[in-house]
Amino acid sequence: MTAEFLVLLIVVVTALGFDFTNGFHDTANAMAASIATGALKPKVAVTLSAALNLLGAFLSVEVAATVAKGIVNLGGVGGQPLLIIVFAGLVGGILWNLATWLFGIPSSSSHALFGGLIGSAIAALGMHGVEWSGVVSKIIIPAVLAPPVAALVAIAGTKLIYRITSRVNEKSREDGFRWGQIGSASLVSLAHGTNDAQKTMGIIFLALVAHGTIDPGASMPFWVKLACALAIAFGTYLGGWRIIRTLGKGLVEISSPQGLAADSSTAAIILTSSHFGLPLSTTQTATGSILGTGIGKADAEVRWSVAGRMVTAWLLTLPLAGVVGALCWALAHAFDGLTGVLVVFGVLLIASGYMYARSRRNPVDTSNVTEAWEDAGDAEPQATTSDTPQTRNA
Repeated sequence: MTAEFLVLLIVVVTALGFDFTNGFHDTANAMAASIATGALKPKVAVTLSAALNLLGAFLSVEVAATVAKGIVNLGGVGGQPLLIIVFAGLVGGILWNLATWLFGIPSSSSHALFGGLIGSAIAALGMHGVEWSGVVSKIIIPAVLAPPVAALVAIAGTKLIYRITSRVNEKSREDGFRWGQIGSASLVSLAHGTNDAQKTMGIIFLALVAHGTIDPGASMPFWVKLACALAIAFGTYLGGWRIIRTLGKGLVEISSPQGLAADSSTAAIILTSSHFGLPLSTTQTATGSILGTGIGKADAEVRWSVAGRMVTAWLLTLPLAGVVGALCWALAHAFDGLTGVLVVFGVLLIASGYMYARSRRNPVDTSNVTEAWEDAGDAEPQATTSDTPQTRNA
């Protein structure tokens, strides 16, 4: 077994690790509204979402092709140097995902991944190492347009729903729309699988090209599709409860009609972007939709301070993940080949372990994910005498 093959193996494992974090980081996009309104029990919601993410990953490879061929300039580097660039970018994406999860901020896993890749490519190759036209047309522009478009669609949908059901009593309306939420949330999960799992497929494809295992024009191997689908589904099943809490309870006090409008808006936009091969941020789309339902309902409370923190995180994701990716490449490059990769992999494990341990001090899980939001910064519910970290589920 050669050193370059071991590097490839570590890159593939790290890519699947990113896919896993993508799953639990983005579960909130599909299920936060349904969990918050009681349409689905928390564990039922994440199980359903995981199954549909698994199915959705096999529906298309258009987004995977964009990631594999539209970010890093394949003509500028190959072999082990390209593998190290990809690896460093993945580490940057994973660490940003874990940091934002720790603080309960629904930031974009997509932009964390792209930022890490862009940063490591610039550190290794300079500015010409990035396909800037692809970054602008297929990442920046969709990122700018997705939240306001999703919000506008959700505003229109919410106003229409309440106008149509204006003569229905509130209890009947809530009960009826909870059933509708199950269908709309399921559609978001399916759409999430068609968009987000493919991003990791594209990264692994890029690594295989760098190693020389496949040609750039080859079709996506089935084992790559299967591995990525399983990784994101498993992450989804575990549930990113801290982010589910923020998106379901912190941004808007959402009702079932609003939940249906938000999920329908999110699913329509994500499926459209997947059809055109645009690696859209499902987080930004879902957040824009939920915010839109708050604006669309006359008496809804929108917590703009929470929305402001989300937007700040969105603006910082690409540059900060890029900085981490660049630093990881520099650290790996300071050593010789496999040794450098192992050093960075060790840093990743230590940092990930620390953030997980920190999250256990005040865990968010199925027992408290729907507790009332006390204030704008309440991403972690305070434990009471009967609900301490020691008595909650993991």
